[in-house]
Amino acid sequence: MLIDLNKQTGDTIQGQLRRSVIDAIHSGQMTPGQRLLPSRQLAEQLGIARNTVTAVYDELVARGYLESVPRRGHFVMADVAPEPEVTPAPVSSVDWAACLKQRPSTLRHIHKPSNWQDFPYPFVYGQVDPRLFPINTWRACSRDALGRAAIDWWTADRAVEDDPQLIEQIRTQILPQRGIYARDEEILITLGSQEGFFLMARLLARADTRVGVETPGYPDSRNIFAAEGAQIVDMPVDDDGARFDHAGPLDVAILTPVHHCPTMISMPVSRRRAILDRAARDGTILIEDDYEGETAFSGDQTTLKSMDTDGRVVYLGTLSKVLAPGVRIGFMVADAALIEEARWLRRLIHRSAPLNNQRTAAIFLAEGHYLALLKQLRAALANRFDQVVAGCNRHLPDFRRSRNSGGSSVWLECPPGLDARKLHVAARRRGVLAEDGDPFVPENQAGRFLRLGISYIEESKVSEGLRLLGEAAKEVR
Repeated sequence: MLIDLNKQTGDTIQGQLRRSVIDAIHSGQMTPGQRLLPSRQLAEQLGIARNTVTAVYDELVARGYLESVPRRGHFVMADVAPEPEVTPAPVSSVDWAACLKQRPSTLRHIHKPSNWQDFPYPFVYGQVDPRLFPINTWRACSRDALGRAAIDWWTADRAVEDDPQLIEQIRTQILPQRGIYARDEEILITLGSQEGFFLMARLLARADTRVGVETPGYPDSRNIFAAEGAQIVDMPVDDDGARFDHAGPLDVAILTPVHHCPTMISMPVSRRRAILDRAARDGTILIEDDYEGETAFSGDQTTLKSMDTDGRVVYLGTLSKVLAPGVRIGFMVADAALIEEARWLRRLIHRSAPLNNQRTAAIFLAEGHYLALLKQLRAALANRFDQVVAGCNRHLPDFRRSRNSGGSSVWLECPPGLDARKLHVAARRRGVLAEDGDPFVPENQAGRFLRLGISYIEESKVSEGLRLLGEAAKEVR
């Protein structure tokens, strides 16, 4: 049996060993009745602890792969069948291009290479720095969520329910920091903000619905509402954020006022008040995407929802920037009547959001770990932002930086004659990964912008990464 353990991966040695034995049995490399090496001998060969091997053997006995014979050792069970041979799939005769009513793959999406973590200088957005995340604390909260009482609750089919403990923590810890005070029935847990957009599009948009979107702006919110057949109306963005006054009467408007996506511009309170007044006159529903949330460390943090007096603002928040994108926990705050319909629409898609993750996050919040981590993240982002600004001034002096005082990314416009698409290629050859700005802007502005995310890159690497990016810019020109 060939066993290749890699201690540098994120997987445990125990998990790798367990899968190696199972794969060897299914592939026929190990035959029924074959005796495995004694745990001490195998541990010595692999350079791992004996109790790790013993734990794997015991688990495989419990799962029916191995048989333990006293004073003789462990043997492959006789009735474990090898995996069936994979036969080629039949060639489809369906003309899917004719059958499909939508082609989401053809839309303009934000792309990151799958190996983005391998780049020495990853200026990527929205990723959590593993050097800051308290993994042992999260693991302890996960263990608490596996307690008997918690398991009895979250393993049941709750259909439309959310974890009341998580709702309470969002209502009492997170929302007040954003100036929002809500009742339980006005809060819905989502699979990130993305699902919030989808639910709102299904509930509020049809072919004759006029939906205002920021330009430049977040491409997925535009794509989601366009998929419902809505009439998309561009709202141009200036140095104070989205312009709402030239769009005409709108049924729905999607805004990122605290930190605009992608420029990070903060909208002045005066413009926010003007937008609320105009929305009240026109009957517009405002969807506020507070995608930076509490990680924002500067600028005006006043949310539209905190200024909402007649219940027309739908607030979308996320825990992804603090916990991790893969946890997939977001939340929606809106009038109870709208939340009720969104809750039942969510049931038609996947019922409730995973309740085990909800309970773990609730414990993490309740024990004060969330606020402690938030304080650490804000300080780290503030330091990195200052370094990026200084590095851009030094190494990219001809690039125009958006007028923002903070945030977890920096939006840059290339100088005339420099194509950002060619710059990305030249930068990657030097180990620098920046984000393509094209998905955020109209097609006629392609090749002009790039985004530098700062949530993942090490502070000590920022200056050198920007120096190399400046070298790439000189090469392209």
